[in-house]
Amino acid sequence: MIETKTNTAQQIIDAISATAGKVNFINDSALTKALLHLENKGFPTNKHEDYKYCNVDAILKREFKNLNQKLNSVSSVEGLKLADTITLVVVNGNYSESLSDKIILKGLHINAFTNLDSEGKKLLASQANVEKDAFIALNTAFSGHGFHLKVEKDHQLQIPIHILYISSTDEQALLNPRNVIEICENSEATIIEHQIALGKGKTFTNFLSEKFVRENAKLISYTIQDEKETGYSINTNQVKIDRHGKYDNTTVILSGQMVRNNHNVVISGENCEAHLNGLFVIVGTQLVDNHTLMDHQVPNCQSNELYKGIINDKSTGVFNGKIFVRKDAQKTNAYQSSKNILLSDDGTINTKPELEIYADDVKCSHGTSTGKIDESAMFYLNARGIGKETAKKILLNAFAKEVIDKIEVESLKELVETKLGFN
Repeated sequence: MIETKTNTAQQIIDAISATAGKVNFINDSALTKALLHLENKGFPTNKHEDYKYCNVDAILKREFKNLNQKLNSVSSVEGLKLADTITLVVVNGNYSESLSDKIILKGLHINAFTNLDSEGKKLLASQANVEKDAFIALNTAFSGHGFHLKVEKDHQLQIPIHILYISSTDEQALLNPRNVIEICENSEATIIEHQIALGKGKTFTNFLSEKFVRENAKLISYTIQDEKETGYSINTNQVKIDRHGKYDNTTVILSGQMVRNNHNVVISGENCEAHLNGLFVIVGTQLVDNHTLMDHQVPNCQSNELYKGIINDKSTGVFNGKIFVRKDAQKTNAYQSSKNILLSDDGTINTKPELEIYADDVKCSHGTSTGKIDESAMFYLNARGIGKETAKKILLNAFAKEVIDKIEVESLKELVETKLGFN
C-alpha cells in the first residue's frame, strides 16, 4: 500500500519494488540515471508548463493510493483480434509469445527482451532520454518484458501487425509496457498498437515505444486507445526518421479516464516526411492531453499534423503541438492544425500550437479552431425531416471523417467507426 508521508515518485518506486522481482533489460548506466531522476525530480504537477492541464502527480496520489500490482491472467484474445492482420500480444506489460500468432513472414523478426542480441540492446534507451522525462525514467527503471520488432532491409510487409496491449487487474496496478520498432533500409510496414483494459480495477499504464525508420523506409502506424473509465495512461513515442524515410501515425482515443500522449518525432535525414493525425471523443470528466514535437534537424523535409476533438459534458481536451526548426533545417515545410467541437458549456479545450524556428527559408504555419455544432447545418438537416439526434450524429461523423479516413486497414476502420457510433 502507498502511504502519504513521502513524495509520489518514491511511493511508486517502493510499491513496485516490493511486489515484483524482475530482470531489467536496460543498461546499468541508464537505469541508475532513471532512478536518480525519479528520486530528485519526482512526477510533474500542474506547476510544470508541459503538464499545466494534466497534473499526473495529483492523479497518482488520489487514484492510486493502494497500488498492489495484483494482476489477472489472460487465457485468450480471440474476440480481440482484427481480420487480415498478424496479432502480437502484451499482457500487463509483458510480451506473451503463447497468445501471439505464430509468425512465419519473410523479413519480420520479433525478439523478446529476454532474447535481445547486442544490436537490439544498443537500441534500448538510445532515443528515450531518462533525464528529460519522469515517465521515460519510470519505464526505464521498471520496464516490462517487451520486444524488439524488426523488419529487415529490402522487405515490404503486406500484412499489418496488430499489437494488443492488454491490462487486467481487479484492484490497482501500474504497468510499464515497452517496445523497440525498427524498420530497416528500403522496407515498409503497417503496425497497429491497440491498448485495451479488461479488468475491473484501476490501471495506470506508462507506455514507451522507441521507433526507428531507417533510410528510405516507411512506417504507417495506428494507435488505438480504449482503456475504459478505469484506465489512466501516459504514452510516449520517441521516433527517429533517417534520410528519405516516411512516418505516418493516426491516433484515435476511444476511452480512458486520463490519457496523455507524448509523440516526439526527430527528423534527422534529408527529404523525410512525418504525418501525425489524432481524434478524440470524450465525455464525463475524461481528460485527454495530446503533446507533439516535430524536431526538424536537417533541410528539405516536411511534416503535417491534424488533431480533432469532440468534447462533451465536463471533459477536458488538450493539444500542445510544437514545430522546432533548427538553423540548418532550411527548406522545411511544416503545418499544424487543431480543430475542436464543444458539445457542452461545461466542456473545456486548451490548445497551444507552437513554432520555434531558427532557419530563414521555411514554410511553417499553424492554426486552431473551436466551436459548437454548426446551427445552420443542423437547421438544414432538420428542415429536411432529419431528427435532431440523427442530424447531430451526421455532422459529428463528417467532422471526424477526415481523420478516420486516414485509416487504411479496413477491419480497424470498421472497429473505430463502430466504437464511436458512426456507422
